[in-house]
Amino acid sequence: MANPIKCSLCGKPATVHLTQIINNKVHKVDLCEECAQAKGVTDPSGFSLADLLIKGALNSETTSEGGAELVCPKCGFTQQDFKKVGRFGCPMCYEAFRPLLNPMLPSMHKGSIHTGKVPQRALDRRTIYDRLTKLEMELDIAIKSERYEDAARFRDEIRQIKQTPGA
Repeated sequence: MANPIKCSLCGKPATVHLTQIINNKVHKVDLCEECAQAKGVTDPSGFSLADLLIKGALNSETTSEGGAELVCPKCGFTQQDFKKVGRFGCPMCYEAFRPLLNPMLPSMHKGSIHTGKVPQRALDRRTIYDRLTKLEMELDIAIKSERYEDAARFRDEIRQIKQTPGA
């Protein structure tokens, strides 16, 4: 028997499954019946998937540490704007809304720092390039210091790498 899908908010078995696609990104939220009713899912006019994606980190009355609602100093985007739209108004918003973001990011991503991705073939090419560069430097040093046996070994290794497909 398969494990039932859990509610994104409380962990009970989910009976309501929501999917929203924004800018070609799929956002899924699973809710139990009680949480679905509490969040207004049955009333489309009062429903915001962005509110659910924040997983209750802040309710509409909760504000930043100082008690005032968070506002971006550059674009004027407010905490309520973020909750309604589900995205920020400008790059400065990430700094302005840091107290709001920090509790949410661990549940949405592997970490809170973007590390990017490198395609494996590009990584392989870079590794080969780095190895060739090192061997060519060692070859030059061996020739200058008249270590011809080492130079021949480096030369042969460079040839072998260059003859390998994909190098």
